Amino acid sequence: METEVITQIRRLSQAYAYTSIQMHEAIGRKAGLSGTDHKYLGFLLQQGAMTAGELATLSGLTTGAVTGLIDRLEKKKLVKRQLAEDDRRKVMIVPDTKKIMALLQPLYKEFRKESEKLFASFSNKELKVLEKYFTAAIDIMNETTHKL
Repeated sequence: METEVITQIRRLSQAYAYTSIQMHEAIGRKAGLSGTDHKYLGFLLQQGAMTAGELATLSGLTTGAVTGLIDRLEKKKLVKRQLAEDDRRKVMIVPDTKKIMALLQPLYKEFRKESEKLFASFSNKELKVLEKYFTAAIDIMNETTHKL
């Protein structure tokens, strides 16, 4: 592939990443959260209940930073600390999925609608290329993260 094309795709990928950060920061602010708290809340939505240590490992945050995060989310009643049923020494962080979705879904409504229109404008073949790119890019980022 031409060097110019690769450079342009790399620039677009960086611009996409930066724009994503800006959008999530704005959505977080509108929801009364920081952009990072908003995104880490997403880990809890995706993965479900977990310990603070598991959230620290998943997010890459220190355990102290995770404690602060949980305190902030708990204060907003988006998560609660609950003793694990199988081991009462373990404290689980349990997301209130209904409350979180009620808070965030309206803020994503227009973005989702426009994204779905954009995806609908691609052929199945083009969508497969996008899927291949994002899957491989995520794998590369995960590998890089684990090596650091």
